[in-house]
Amino acid sequence: MTFLPQPDGALVNDLALRELLVRELRTFRPDAVVANDPEMVFWTDGGVNHTDHRTAGIAAVDAVYPAARNPMAFPWLVREGLAPHRIQRLYLFWSERANVWVDTSTTQDRKIGALREHASQIHDFEELEKRLSEWAAKEGRRIGAGAADAFRLVVIDEDESEDSGPDGEGEAAPSA
Repeated sequence: MTFLPQPDGALVNDLALRELLVRELRTFRPDAVVANDPEMVFWTDGGVNHTDHRTAGIAAVDAVYPAARNPMAFPWLVREGLAPHRIQRLYLFWSERANVWVDTSTTQDRKIGALREHASQIHDFEELEKRLSEWAAKEGRRIGAGAADAFRLVVIDEDESEDSGPDGEGEAAPSA
């Protein structure tokens, strides 16, 4: 795991952050990225999404598309051996436009345990654990599972086996 040194409450989606993210994406070369849905500002059931969460979401989106795949974005990274990389999918969480659910029944305890490690951020863990468990159970009912996470899936590139052009490169086809 890599921690990027960014100030709490003052995250900025700028070129410096995008370069850090692109470096990680080109190093690890994932097929998919999980990030906050940057469009979520106000939830319909009340509440405001934290500015750092929105900023992290849009920074991740900007790093995935187009920066990570663009050899002209941060060309010094290419010279360092970090070739451009095409991420095919974004899974955006905390979205009110979810279109994909993932069964987390067997990993819910692990997820809760990981959150326990954020002692500096979470002051009433019992209340948070209760809410997370309720949300996971609610989302799980949608797919017949004990627990699930909901995501807004954005397909940037189809799998090569599904939709390849003559050169083996899928066409960019963002969707909501």
